Amino acid sequence: MIRHIIKIKEVLKSMKKDFVTLTVNKREYTFSVGTAFGQLPPSETLVDTLRNRLGLTGTKSSCNEGACGCCTVIKDTYAVASCMTLTVDCDGSDIITIEGLEDPEKGLDPIQQAFIDEYSFQCGYCTPGIIMSAKALFMHNPHPTAEEIQEALSGNFCRCISHYTVLRALNKVAGNEDAELSEMHRAADDIPVEDRIPVRENKHPNNPSTWQACNEHSLAD
Repeated sequence: MIRHIIKIKEVLKSMKKDFVTLTVNKREYTFSVGTAFGQLPPSETLVDTLRNRLGLTGTKSSCNEGACGCCTVIKDTYAVASCMTLTVDCDGSDIITIEGLEDPEKGLDPIQQAFIDEYSFQCGYCTPGIIMSAKALFMHNPHPTAEEIQEALSGNFCRCISHYTVLRALNKVAGNEDAELSEMHRAADDIPVEDRIPVRENKHPNNPSTWQACNEHSLAD
């Protein structure tokens, strides 16, 4: 919270523009900045702008402190927590949300399709954030290793999915069909459902242990 307040003060001090323009899913939007009715308050976060002003509700709001990854979007090719990103700090930026991944001609993004094929979701609330974190990784590295995928998802937290199916979907997109990965997946399939969701001991969002535990558990035997 303190960091957020400091960030607001920095932006207010340095901002000289009365308007903010950003591109969201290839569409340009301009907002008048101010505290009057209808204007964009300098303190408004990107997640609120996306959901409340643009109607892009695929981006979820949950912890509002950058802890869970539900609100993840892509800003200038990098994954960011939109609940911790001020909209006024996005002037000139290119934003992509989950709604912007589907191609009108080609259909769903390969990551989205892989999630469907592998049943890599349950309630679906955290899924957009996970997919956007993965998409940012694939934009910079089309063929990441299994370890790089786990690292990219270290800021995403979900209580209800089987993390194995998420990793399987993403490794499928990455083309990681080597023997070791296949062995991991076969081992994961043999684990009882109730044991497939590792529990975070410290519950810290940036601790990648939840995803790494999938490998450690499945290869333990």
